[in-house]
Amino acid sequence: MRRPLSPRRARGFTLIELIVAITIVAVMGAVVVPAVMNHVSEARRTAARSDVNTLMQALKLYKMDNGRYPSSEQGLGALVTKPTNGPAAPNWKVYIEKLPKDPWGNPYQYDNPGLKGEVDVYSLGADGKAGGEGNDADVGSWE
Repeated sequence: MRRPLSPRRARGFTLIELIVAITIVAVMGAVVVPAVMNHVSEARRTAARSDVNTLMQALKLYKMDNGRYPSSEQGLGALVTKPTNGPAAPNWKVYIEKLPKDPWGNPYQYDNPGLKGEVDVYSLGADGKAGGEGNDADVGSWE
């Protein structure tokens, strides 16, 4: 003999319960996602500041060894490339192993002479254009 299913065993979630649960998850997502995105943006700006400081330290070492900063034509590449002077450059050394890209995937910019300092090293921000506000603002050695 088969017994009919008891109401307790056959019961599942009602449509109302599912709608309430989905609504709660959606509201939480609407609050959490913008907060997380702000942290990601700030983390990128912090990483750019760190890279700029590292490049400035390498440039200062370069100046100590060579008596001047690299020219704008040489750019930041002077910190990683061997001079083409042949044997006349026995004291050549690497100031930085590899030139980093900014957190948005663009190369860092270098100006000698700088507009805001003796030399300027900077990232153009998320938009890749000079100036901007917020996440698009430049991050530079003058900060």
